Amino acid sequence: MESCSFQVEEGKITSLIGPNGAGKTTAFNIITGVIRSDTGRIFLDGKDITRKQVHEIALSGISRTFQQARLFKNLSVLENLTIASSASPEAIKELLASMHFYKDLSTPCCDLSYGQQRIVEIARALLFEHKLLLLDEPTAGLNQKARQELKNILRNLKKKKSTILLIEHDMDFVMDISDEVIVMAQGMVLTRGPPCAIRKDPKVLEVYLGK
Repeated sequence: MESCSFQVEEGKITSLIGPNGAGKTTAFNIITGVIRSDTGRIFLDGKDITRKQVHEIALSGISRTFQQARLFKNLSVLENLTIASSASPEAIKELLASMHFYKDLSTPCCDLSYGQQRIVEIARALLFEHKLLLLDEPTAGLNQKARQELKNILRNLKKKKSTILLIEHDMDFVMDISDEVIVMAQGMVLTRGPPCAIRKDPKVLEVYLGK
């Protein structure tokens, strides 16, 4: 990545889009300390978190999901969701049901389908007390009903002033849910703006959509 700089507005839903290899997941990994950047600074609520360790960044209020679900596969659904949250089993059941997940909470995560594992990972990120929620391709593996419920959940979080940054390839989802869209290409920010402007931007059509 080179000369990549952007801000995420508090209480808004911002989407990070771009072709494969644009640097979107790398940006998430740098923000969360998984990858160390040689230059540049990262600020959360005005505080420099650039050199903090991964667990320190998480405790500062950043919660995330990954491109591939990262769960403790031999632990149950409930155990995975209470590792970083004090939510009651009833609250967990309610959240999962809102995303059309009805498996028993004692089910080992290794026995879940990929789509079900994605739902559990998203639920874990939502249950963790956060200032900034990073979602890496959250709709991957979800059916249409679960995608719609995810939209509803994110909109409700926005009403509660949650700040959300997501990477997503489903452009209908992005354009419907986002307050702002940031377009990346070759490790740099190409442009940013509201969905209506991004749809019409010639640079986006050329670089991202191949037109």
